[in-house]
Amino acid sequence: MIRGLIRYLVFALVAGALIYAGYRVSTPATTKTATTEKIEEEEHSNSVVMTDAKVATAGIELAKASPAVLHDNLLLNGIVQPNHESLVQVTPRFPGIVRDVRKRIGDQVQKGEVLAIVESNQSLTPYELKAALAGTVIDRQTTLGEYVSEQKPAFVIADLSSVWVDFSVYRRDLGRVNVGDQVLIDPADGKPTIEAKISYLSPVGSSDTQSAVARAVVPNTDQRLRPGLFITGRLTLSARQVPVAVKVSALQTVENRTVVFVRSGDKFEARDVEIGERDPEFVEITFGVLEGDVYAAKNSFIVKAEMAKGGADND
Repeated sequence: MIRGLIRYLVFALVAGALIYAGYRVSTPATTKTATTEKIEEEEHSNSVVMTDAKVATAGIELAKASPAVLHDNLLLNGIVQPNHESLVQVTPRFPGIVRDVRKRIGDQVQKGEVLAIVESNQSLTPYELKAALAGTVIDRQTTLGEYVSEQKPAFVIADLSSVWVDFSVYRRDLGRVNVGDQVLIDPADGKPTIEAKISYLSPVGSSDTQSAVARAVVPNTDQRLRPGLFITGRLTLSARQVPVAVKVSALQTVENRTVVFVRSGDKFEARDVEIGERDPEFVEITFGVLEGDVYAAKNSFIVKAEMAKGGADND
């Protein structure tokens, strides 16, 4: 009887020890697996795999983080004018009747080319109105059979191979603008901006607009700048070199964090970044991206959408 009791107690102790040891062994393994799965989920939600083909199809532009020059700019509105130093008004020498009109607005003419024939009222003999320079007819104030005189120009001819771009500078900004300042002109035609310099700053202002004219003389051989059209200009006031910068279009917000999508292999990773100064094109990165890192510079919102889609699939 006693031996049986002792044998039962020993068996119970051994069984209890084995159960406890099995619990201790199995518990850490379970915890480790759960932790690993959590880390893997976080890594997956913070990155997305996109092949080169998918990147190209989505129109995602890749660029390298690198040093850049940030510019302090002043945005100006302006209008294109003919270069008045290359403009002539053709006026009849004697009053008379127009018997023939040979050129119209928009026609190209050479110096000495006949524009119209006028019959003089004094001698009743015809004489020729000729172009005083090579250029484009930009205005015509006469028609066939019309009476003309020396009181009014019959034609206006301008050499449009160079034009004036007159910017309006408000009085609060006049002290910041100087002759020789660089200005980037945007004709709004979808092509690159045109680089020019301010060559003239008006000593008088307009009482109506409380602004003065800052003028740039701009080559116009490709005729991108057409007199009469409004344009915008970005005047460079100062420039500062920064060690690492990315394009402004690369910045995205994910869960109230500012991120840049950095590419490694086929994977984009959302890097938390701290930003410094910026201009309309580039932004300084003070933390989170290193020089030489490849990032999504254009259409980065597509990467953000793909990452969100991946997170939704996991959920």
